[in-house]
Amino acid sequence: MKRLLAVIIVLGLIAAACSSEPEELAGFVRSPLPSVLEASLRDATAGGADFEMRAAENDLLLVYFGYTACPDVCPTTLADVRSALRELGDDADRVQLAMATIDPDRDTDEIITGYVQSFVPSAHGLRAGDAESLRAAADVFGADYGVTTTEEGDYEVIHTAHLYAVDDKGLLQVTWAFGTEPENIAADIRILLRSE
Repeated sequence: MKRLLAVIIVLGLIAAACSSEPEELAGFVRSPLPSVLEASLRDATAGGADFEMRAAENDLLLVYFGYTACPDVCPTTLADVRSALRELGDDADRVQLAMATIDPDRDTDEIITGYVQSFVPSAHGLRAGDAESLRAAADVFGADYGVTTTEEGDYEVIHTAHLYAVDDKGLLQVTWAFGTEPENIAADIRILLRSE
């Protein structure tokens, strides 16, 4: 009888493990997962070489569209990424960060590289070769932006303040809205890395 009871308990535990709900992410997941491999940007940190929108094998690539003169949203987001990576410990080595400037006229290769690497030293600063490729890359991610000059000569810049996680197949796995807490970003990254 004890042996039968033990078998029943073990089978119950196995069934519970197999039927458990998938872990819930703090970020937004689109279905089906969009491919971002079509996005064509240059890596300002690598002499302008083409940057492939995919993570290294079994890793993740975080992508952000912003600009270096941003007064609040961009530095806050990048500081949150830095905090999330610290929280990941050794797993942070499996996460790359790339920031694509939406203001390439002012964000030269040196400026975008210095800016993003001031938050994450291994990060990539990305720039478009022309306005059309920037718009096409942003569209693939579902990002939007606008850069205009006022009559007084001042720049006005608006942009989607989302952070994106891309896997090693070039699939957009999750999108985090501005203000997602770093610990929640780190928790999502852990889940995604386990599934790689």
